[in-house]
Amino acid sequence: MSWVPVVDLSRDDAPAAVAAACERVGFLTVVGHAVPEAVIASAWSTARAFFDLPLHERMAVAMPRPGDPYGYSPVAGETLARSLGDGPGTPPDLKQSFAIGPVDRPTHTITDPDEAFAWSDNLWPAALPALRPAWEAYFRAMADLAARLLSTMAVGLGLDAAWFAPMIDRHTSAMRALDYPPAPDGGAAAGQLGASAHTDYGTLTILLADPVQGGLEVQSPDGAWHPVSPVPGSLVVNLGDAMARWTNDRWRSTMHRVVVPTGRRQSIAFFHNANWDAVIECLPGCLAPGEQPTYPPITAGPHLMQKFQSTVNTY
Repeated sequence: MSWVPVVDLSRDDAPAAVAAACERVGFLTVVGHAVPEAVIASAWSTARAFFDLPLHERMAVAMPRPGDPYGYSPVAGETLARSLGDGPGTPPDLKQSFAIGPVDRPTHTITDPDEAFAWSDNLWPAALPALRPAWEAYFRAMADLAARLLSTMAVGLGLDAAWFAPMIDRHTSAMRALDYPPAPDGGAAAGQLGASAHTDYGTLTILLADPVQGGLEVQSPDGAWHPVSPVPGSLVVNLGDAMARWTNDRWRSTMHRVVVPTGRRQSIAFFHNANWDAVIECLPGCLAPGEQPTYPPITAGPHLMQKFQSTVNTY
């Protein structure tokens, strides 16, 4: 059996099942998520079509500068392990990616330039006009699912179902398609991975994983690595660092990685983030009597920005 549990979100016992998975593993595979298959299929096929474009057409929507949030990043453009403090000698990740941010313009006034950066315009490839409508539909579907998951999680924590709603109504989430080539001739560099070991930064991540080519692995508390093999029609969900801080580590933000695959691998990850100014502090009910919070309060935006900018390589 997979180390990552499967949870049916359509069942009445979903809040308890989600809570158990978040506490034990920090990862779960969800079915009964109600995301239309056509929306999923369109996002997947246009992502593959993008990575099949000639390099000059992909580079036409490259991130304008290293550290920019959205656009195309070529192979070796990122080293995720650096978000955990690994030094510049860590080999770059063997993957390419294309990322977008919010697809609907903000309705609030933005005064923080870093928050404005998170709301940067998306770059859309002129060579593939079908990608924008497919991705905007999938982004909105994932935002809706993330809100439903957070409502379920709130109930699982003994809170009101709407507890997180005021903290995610202006979320600065991002979505990224990733394309992992097989190891080049001569093999990968020593210690090189498709995505180096890391935790995610925000509230939660929703991953549409490759149904054929594996590679995603999660780390258990004893240090062992376990492959994630999602069932057909499912989505993989994992908690980010913000949720671990909210729950005083009662729920886990779990280390994970992608090993260099034997064949080409693709995935689409939706990284859900709280509002830029949302305060991440220990939730009611997540402290034992006499216990103190492990973390001081922090606002979601600066925490996200610091983590993101630490991972970028020049190209």
